[in-house]
Formats: sequence, structure tokens, C-alpha cells
Amino acid sequence: MSFVMNYAARSDVGLVRSSNQDSGYAGPHLLILADGMGGPAGGDIASSVAVAHLVDLDDDTHPVDDLLPLLRDALDSAHEELMNRSVADPELAGLGTTCIAILRSGNKIGMVHIGDSRAYLLRGGILTQVTTDHTYVQHLVDEGKITPEQAAVHPHRNMILKALGDADGEVVPDESIREAQPGDRWLLCSDGLSGLVSHETIEETLIGITNPGECADALIDLALRAGGTDNVTVVVADMIPTESMDSDWSPSTVPQIVGAAATDRLATSRAAGNTPAGRAAALTPPATPPDDDQDPQPRRRFKGLGLALGLLLLIGLVAGGGYAGYAWSQTRFYVAESDGYVAIFQGIPQEIGPISFATEHEVTDIAVSDLPAFAQERLAQTITRPSLAGAQAVVEELRETVPEDSEPTDEPTETLTDDEASDSTTALPLEGPDDGVPLPSPIPNPSDD
Repeated sequence: MSFVMNYAARSDVGLVRSSNQDSGYAGPHLLILADGMGGPAGGDIASSVAVAHLVDLDDDTHPVDDLLPLLRDALDSAHEELMNRSVADPELAGLGTTCIAILRSGNKIGMVHIGDSRAYLLRGGILTQVTTDHTYVQHLVDEGKITPEQAAVHPHRNMILKALGDADGEVVPDESIREAQPGDRWLLCSDGLSGLVSHETIEETLIGITNPGECADALIDLALRAGGTDNVTVVVADMIPTESMDSDWSPSTVPQIVGAAATDRLATSRAAGNTPAGRAAALTPPATPPDDDQDPQPRRRFKGLGLALGLLLLIGLVAGGGYAGYAWSQTRFYVAESDGYVAIFQGIPQEIGPISFATEHEVTDIAVSDLPAFAQERLAQTITRPSLAGAQAVVEELRETVPEDSEPTDEPTETLTDDEASDSTTALPLEGPDDGVPLPSPIPNPSDD
């Protein structure tokens, strides 16, 4: 039986962190989730390096027997680069990352895993965690020293025993080959989701929301409502038998890359050269179909698109999208800065040359300068939501972070009517406890301090 994957990737910096150190990737044959560590100095680079060494595997030509060797070699090369970088740059000492990667060939799936990010499989209405955390507390659970419930609140729950980078030695990930079944839904996530949202709630959400993009959005929102104390990244993918596909529908084959790997810090931090990490950092999340994805990155990243690329995209829009794609984009909203104030925009945060796919819907009375530093950083990354209500909820979350002694501004709130928003936009659609057990040399995660 032959399968295709219908997928979505989402990432959010959360409500507390000042930067996003997670990276996620979803493509036609490959899914990746990496959660970097090493503090602000290098966690984002570490997760980006992992993605960089894996992305070239997203192809349908791999024999089943090659799946695990290919994944293992990619992790080895990522580990080597991380070690070399930490030696060459003292500021990056200690950087490392978790990593889960799933590579599909026909109806077979090869998976490698290292660290405490997780993979779940929803099959027959039952959600199963298919990875085992490489953490100190999981070691205690496996030894019968503590229960899973105690592990969830253990003071050393963030100590990772295995990761890419951080320490010399051979990389020994968990490996498995699995067989896809019709209706399988995979979830890869960082502990920003699994550490805050219960297994039962994740299961209900995966069952209740059929569209991968909408489901991923909902999971991100759940983590934020639970406190958003960490970066949160999710990849959702459905295994669809080709013979059961509707003749009028086919899933997107455009890769989605989110989080740290979707920014350009890695590329600018490296010496010139065509390295795997540099190539991954240069990837710009492309347009995706209207029923699947939105780009979670700030609009400013798209200003560097060349004229030729812009023309190619426009041709693709006209050929494959029509008005429906643009109509969908106007059902989306995001929160960003407008002239020093927090504002809600309608549309998606993308530009191609002079063409914008968003209009200013509402400027609030919240001055960006009144927000604490972490809230300003979150706002700078642009906060996308699938509805106006979701964007308004984000605004209220930001408002609650303003110190009580801040004076409210008299700046008026400005709202565009639906007609005004429509008249002002001419863009084409965009598609496409003390346990008495000694610590076994754990790897602390500075980003969780």
C-alpha cells in the first residue's frame, strides 16, 4: 500500500522565553523536531544544525533498508558539527539539541530519536507515546524508583542524558522501523507542549480536529493557555493511502520549516561557505495551501526575495490559487507592532515586492515600550492566530504583562471595516524529590533554568 503525508508544522516562542530555540520541519517524506539547548548563545543554532543535516533526506527514492543508516549518518554529522562549533567558539560551549526524525519510504517509516522531545502515534482513536525520554527522571521511572506522576514534578526532570552535541562521544539514538496504516496520525512535539498539556487533552485535540494545520494551531494555543513557559513546536502528519485520496484533492508537497531553523541567525553567524547548516538557515518557509498552513515568521524576512523569485511565485499563485487562496488568507490574523503600538493585522504576514497579504485591522492602546522585555521579544517575532478571537486573546495576554504603574495611552484605537479592508488590498492569493539515586552525568538544559 502506498501512502502520502498531509502535514503541518507550527512553532511559538511562548510567553516567557526571549528567543525560540526549537526547530521543526515537515515535508512529503520527512518530519523533524529539534529542541536546542545551551542558553541564548547557541540553542537556536544547535536545533538549526540538526535540521540542516537532515533536510536533504526528504526524497522518495530511499530503499527501506537505507532509512535508518541515512538518518543515523545525518545525526552523526550534525553532532560532529556541533562539537566543532563549540570548540571553535567558547560562547557556544555546551550547545546541543534533542532530535526526532521520521523518514518515510512507501508504507515503511524509519525513526531516530535522541533527547526528551517526543513522538506520538494516534491509531484507532488511541494516542501512544512511541519515544522514551532520555532524561534522568525517565531513568528513575524505568528503574522503578519513582512513578510517572512523580517524574512530572521531579526537581531534576529537565536533565537530559543524551543529546546531539554538548559532549564528546558516539551518538546513540533510539531507532525503529514501523509500518504505516491508513488513518495514522503522527505528532512530534517539544516539551513545551508535552510538559504543559496532558496526554488526554493532546489525544482529544488530535482526534477532534481533522485538518493538520488547524490541529497544530490548537495544540500551540493549549500550551500557551497552560502558561507558555517554554518554546513550543509541533509537527502533525496524517498517513493517507493513495487509493483513498479524492481525485479533486492532493496534499501539499511544499516543505514547511519553523522556529529557529526558519531564521537567518545561523547563516550570518557562520563563515562563508556552502555548509549544510547554512543552507538550512537560508530556507524561507514557502507558501502553502489555504487549508493547511500559514507562515509563522515576520514579514520582514520576505523583503529580501528577489524579483525573479517574486515573479515565479506570482505565476504560481495565478495558476494554482485563484481568488479562493486570497479569501482564505483574509480569515487569518496576527499580532505585531504598528508605529510603536500593539496591533492586530488581518491576513498573513507575507510580502512579495510591493504586494502585501495583510491589512491593519486594529491598533490597540498598548504601547510596545510599556511591555516587559520578554513580551516585546515575543511580539517582534509576530504572533499568528487562525481567528480574530485568537488574536484578541493574544492582545489581552500582552496587556496583562504591562506593569501596573504604566500610564495608559490616549492613542485612539482604529478599526477597519470589512469593506475598507477589502478595498485597501489588491494582493493576489498566496498558496502553494530525593530518591537516593546518584545522578548519572546528566546534561542540564540551561534554557530551562
